[in-house]
Amino acid sequence: MQQHGVNGMWNFLTEHWRDGVEILILAALAYHGYLFFRATRGARILTGLLVLLLSLALLSLLLELSVISSLLQRFSVFLAIALVIIFQPELRRVLAELGSSRIFSFNRPDPEALDVLMEAMQQLSSRRCGALFALKRGIDLKPYAESGVELDAVISNELVTTIFQPKTSLHDGGAIIDQGRISAAGCVFPVSQREIQDRAIGLRHRAGMGISEETDAIALVVSEETGALSLCFRGKLEHDLEPEELRQRINEILTEGAEAGAESATEGSHELGASS
Repeated sequence: MQQHGVNGMWNFLTEHWRDGVEILILAALAYHGYLFFRATRGARILTGLLVLLLSLALLSLLLELSVISSLLQRFSVFLAIALVIIFQPELRRVLAELGSSRIFSFNRPDPEALDVLMEAMQQLSSRRCGALFALKRGIDLKPYAESGVELDAVISNELVTTIFQPKTSLHDGGAIIDQGRISAAGCVFPVSQREIQDRAIGLRHRAGMGISEETDAIALVVSEETGALSLCFRGKLEHDLEPEELRQRINEILTEGAEAGAESATEGSHELGASS
């Protein structure tokens, strides 16, 4: 009897193991999709649509409303198109992250360039001068660089503090750092549409979040009001960091790509904000 039960269980597993794999994949996709979209404006729209559709589907099933049931089936095609339009920014971000896989890229933070940048940001913070930087990684930032003034200058404390002086013409935009050089300044970055409860988060922080949503760049922000240092990566804002914490987070993100690349090759190098 026990042997028969074991055989029956084995036969069931061999026949239906694919169903279990499909359930696990769909559950993982649903969970990560929820984590990805929950803080966006489109999340409320999606919640409202799901509540409306589920309510109509339940009513049509219980009351046997054939017309509504037929309309819901046909409406599903238009709903898929509507969801693509509603979540266009989020979908672009997902595709950008997939396309910027670090498996074949090799990053190694440049300690000297990081030292210069950290020193300049601390000076700007003490003077309450707002600043915004984007450290280039894998995705090309040339479209954003073209919206500003191309410099291609070696990063230095004096240059950074001069760019972000309040009365200069470039201080309102962002600076792009590539291979330890400031490639452009006064650049216009996309503004994140994520809902943020903290009113201390201004337009400069939203621009930092926006560039990190659209690309794999690391955005660094100096608050003009408080002098707080912040980091934006993959659309997430880490606010009011100490200089040591900020330096450590930059190193962690940059070396994360280097470690991923080391698994597929034995040699590779990359300076601050550079791509291979």
